Amino acid sequence: MCGIVGFCGKGSVEDLERMTAALEHRGPDEEGFHVDSSLRVYLGHRRLTIMDLESGAQPLWNEDSTVGVVFNGEIYNHRRLRRELESAGHVFQTDHCDTEVLVHAYEEWGPDFVKRLNGMWAFAIYDLRRRRFFLSRDRFGKKPLYYFHSKDLFLFASELSVLPLHKSMECIPDRLSLKKYYAYGFIPAPRSLYRGVYKLPAGHNLILDLNSHAIRVEPYWEFALEPFESIPRHPERTWAEELRHLLVEAVRRRLESDVPLGVYLSGGIDSTAVAAAAAHLKKPGKVLTFSIGFDEPSFDESAHARLAADFIGSEHHHERLSLARARDLVPGVLERLDEPIADGSIIPTYLLSRFTRSRVSVALSGDGGDELFAGYDPFKALRLAQVFEALIPSRLRNRIRSLADLLPVSSRNMSLDFRIKRALRGLDYARPYWNPIWLSPLEPAEIEELFQEETNIEELYSEAFQYWHESPHQDLVDRTLVFYTKLYLQDDILPKVDRTSMMVSLEVRSPLLDMELVDFVRRIPSGWKFRRGETKALFKQSLRDLVPDSIIDRAKKGFGIPLTQWLRDAWGEWAPASFVHQGARRFTERMAREHMARKADHRLFLWADIVLGAHMKRLNRWNATAAS
Repeated sequence: MCGIVGFCGKGSVEDLERMTAALEHRGPDEEGFHVDSSLRVYLGHRRLTIMDLESGAQPLWNEDSTVGVVFNGEIYNHRRLRRELESAGHVFQTDHCDTEVLVHAYEEWGPDFVKRLNGMWAFAIYDLRRRRFFLSRDRFGKKPLYYFHSKDLFLFASELSVLPLHKSMECIPDRLSLKKYYAYGFIPAPRSLYRGVYKLPAGHNLILDLNSHAIRVEPYWEFALEPFESIPRHPERTWAEELRHLLVEAVRRRLESDVPLGVYLSGGIDSTAVAAAAAHLKKPGKVLTFSIGFDEPSFDESAHARLAADFIGSEHHHERLSLARARDLVPGVLERLDEPIADGSIIPTYLLSRFTRSRVSVALSGDGGDELFAGYDPFKALRLAQVFEALIPSRLRNRIRSLADLLPVSSRNMSLDFRIKRALRGLDYARPYWNPIWLSPLEPAEIEELFQEETNIEELYSEAFQYWHESPHQDLVDRTLVFYTKLYLQDDILPKVDRTSMMVSLEVRSPLLDMELVDFVRRIPSGWKFRRGETKALFKQSLRDLVPDSIIDRAKKGFGIPLTQWLRDAWGEWAPASFVHQGARRFTERMAREHMARKADHRLFLWADIVLGAHMKRLNRWNATAAS
């Protein structure tokens, strides 16, 4: 993994060096620069050496130094592409560096070459012949890429927090993005926290013309459900066999590394499937697995992780996260989080990454399984939601919610009262808003109270609304799959893993998001993924004998933390300063009092406020430094 930065227009070498140095955690092993004073082009790179340790320094150039690249990611089919390019006459300087494939593939096939890539990436290609920048981000946005564009400056970087280090940048929080943060728990692409700063969306390219300074952002791929037109004679068996084969091959591609490699193992289906496939491909006892446990039993999966490790024969390593450790970790992790993400599992994910990095430099994860195979609890709620919507008049729904609010507040993981209250709050709204409101730290009326102004719900949830209506003929399961895959996965799960792993210079790879596997899975009708109330039905079938039945058949737990209780114990230490106005402070204080008194469970909002508060403190320091 690496960190990339660059700009064209206003700026200096000092800006470039300062911004590049801020990405050292992404690439602690090497740094590289390129400055073209005539075109006012500046490129910086920090490298974490994973492949071709002796070569591959960046920026990396073609033979005549007319096409260069700064690259963050891994291309898993680089060896096959290299053979094709060598057959076409391209000469490579490195032995097996995947970065060099990018410059030659761009020369040979033009911008469309990204459609041939199987991997994760964010890169910028500097094309001197055509006098342009070509930027691209992988299909699911596993690697981040932010940019700013004005008439006299184009600026990009791997992290949002690097942009304010350029002296010409003024970072002002965007009000609608702040509202969306409380509406989703994350800020959906292409928006970012700051006005005028954007995330290049997943599956998109950006071209900057260095003559006109105009930019063009275009999609090259989009996740879409396109079911097979013909169904095989024995679909469950046929598709399960193919799925298992594709899983093993995806893991095989991601086992290539010139440094030690391990596997995250929670004891759930997805991570166990990846670990089992790795164990199938490697020698007995050569797979290292890593897990995190909790003192609170309803959150702890360590026994299942140990069972899975024993079954596949891995060398297993385990660590525990307590409130005392969380108290130590939270300030530092949130200080370095880059862009706010209101996901409490950031803390155990960071600890897991740090623990894993003490022994290896690369880890495989099970990310993507819940989204692709309908693994989340809301899939189970859809049928009941339809019945509730049909049978309960709207005038009675508030009364039912009021009755549910009388249920005792539990601190247990996914407790019954939490699920009932969450389900009912979503059902107060139209169907396109069910999924985001089930997840959200605040519902629309609360966001209006926090910001003390009216809020248009369609604008607030515009992304979820758009994806819902893009496929009018799809059923509720399909539409929910699209929501989780195109929004929650890309703007919460993957950024969370990227930021926390990169804090400790650990590369994390996601076999379940392999291009060939995804292209197959998206064509399987949803009735085989969520079947008769069972989540991940076909995926589970494909894993029989590879994964213990007790892992396959147990209820999903999720990688949560005992946040409800932790907030009661540590709110005084973590409470943020108000960022908007006095009314916002009063709103937060009221929510905190209700939470501490066990009258309500406001953990999602309170944690979101803590995360945002930490970022705003950091921004205020940047602004003070810039002004001095």
